Amino acid sequence: MPLVEAALLDILACPVCHAALREEGDELLCTGDGCALAYPVRDGIPVLLEDEARRTG
Repeated sequence: MPLVEAALLDILACPVCHAALREEGDELLCTGDGCALAYPVRDGIPVLLEDEARRTG
């Protein structure tokens, strides 16, 4: 089951670099080159705050 509805995921973007996001596990990962942020999804709600994100690289 997807974390976020496909229609919502299509319009969401990384708040830092504005690249698209993709689901991986229980997070949304930024697809931008060099950004490397993963945002949590809590109770079906993406938490798109830089302070809440973790660095993946």
